[in-house]
Amino acid sequence: MTEIDYAKVTRYWEAATPSILGPYMMDDFGFPASAGNFRFQAESRIVERLTSGVKQDGTVLDLGSGIGTWAEKFVQRFSHVTAVEGSRTLYDSLQTRAAPYANLRTVHGDVMTFEPDTQYDLIFLGGLLMYLDEKDVTALLRKLAPRLKRGGIILCRESTVRENALSLRGDYQVNYRTLSNYQHLFRQCGLSTSHIERNEPYILIEMASELVEKWQNALPIRFQTLRAVGHTTYFGLRAGYPWITRLPKSLGIAFPKLENHYFTLSADAA
Repeated sequence: MTEIDYAKVTRYWEAATPSILGPYMMDDFGFPASAGNFRFQAESRIVERLTSGVKQDGTVLDLGSGIGTWAEKFVQRFSHVTAVEGSRTLYDSLQTRAAPYANLRTVHGDVMTFEPDTQYDLIFLGGLLMYLDEKDVTALLRKLAPRLKRGGIILCRESTVRENALSLRGDYQVNYRTLSNYQHLFRQCGLSTSHIERNEPYILIEMASELVEKWQNALPIRFQTLRAVGHTTYFGLRAGYPWITRLPKSLGIAFPKLENHYFTLSADAA
């Protein structure tokens, strides 16, 4: 993998729409706002289950928190949440969302230079590692591992590919890794993977996105009727959820191209 141009990553997220669709990268497909709300609520149920063992009076670190949808969710369950976001555009929305909560601390800054000042029961990385080179993934996780309290976990949610890691190096810079790539990185950092789970709500939206992209590539812009196509595609797939996300795999079809997985990590005993 060639190195990521972090300046381009910064520019991309500074230009992101601070809405439920923007940080989820669901803009430009004609989807309704309800698609973003559906995905977040469905993912929330997964995250609640995966973090059910975390103490309710615990402390949480949300790195790369975006507009704060996850931070707001965590602050309603746990005693104290620190949310760190580097994009000024997204951070402004995070601050607004955090205003009603005395137990939600916001930090505007680079996740790589942020220095944790306490121990955490839960560290959440919601789609952060794919925007980092391997050396920085390793550096970040090695910094975070000692900050876990006894019994604490790191919960990662990352977009993945089935075979052969893929790097995009245009205006949108990202590393899509395989499950084995991530497991190798985690082991290097002294972290044990206790659970891996495919993110089915993500798969549904990715199926819709890739179908709309095929439509966009087939027709000139003036004929795309994107809003109608986006709404129809989303609601059509949504009607078949969750079984429709499992159909390609059962048929041996590698669709959608991108997947997404949750990784539950714990620090190895010294």
